[in-house]
Amino acid sequence: MTSMHSAVRRRRAVAAAGAVSAGLLVLSACSKPTPLSTITVGRDSVSSEATCYNDGNAIKTADLAKCLKDTDIKSIKVDPDETVRFGVDPKIADQGWTILMNGQPLTDSSKKTYRTIPGSVFFNAQYGASGNSTLVSIKEGEKDVKGLWSFTLQKES
Repeated sequence: MTSMHSAVRRRRAVAAAGAVSAGLLVLSACSKPTPLSTITVGRDSVSSEATCYNDGNAIKTADLAKCLKDTDIKSIKVDPDETVRFGVDPKIADQGWTILMNGQPLTDSSKKTYRTIPGSVFFNAQYGASGNSTLVSIKEGEKDVKGLWSFTLQKES
């Protein structure tokens, strides 16, 4: 009877070891999270991982065009009289980053982790805005684009 119990225990140990190994394989296949960018308006904030990210390498132009058309992005309400605050992970800042509005540069590149822009800018036709919502993106990289984080700013009436 003892040889039967030890055989069962061995099978359980092998099965447990196999399950742990399979679990580790699944974990190692997961992609690591991208750096975060955050937009804050008043007391409200929204953070997001990248819409497009190539682990610090340049993103192809064709892929960038697809990223700018992504519709599954986070949004935040903006009172035009409020200040919109942009914050980025230091990894993004180290590469230099630019704020884009509807795909066009709104700011020069910066290596700071934080910037502010008046909310009225995002709904002003003079800056390319139209309607009550604006696509705002954070572009990592000064020459080559290495990451893109997109948000929708919705005008609060």
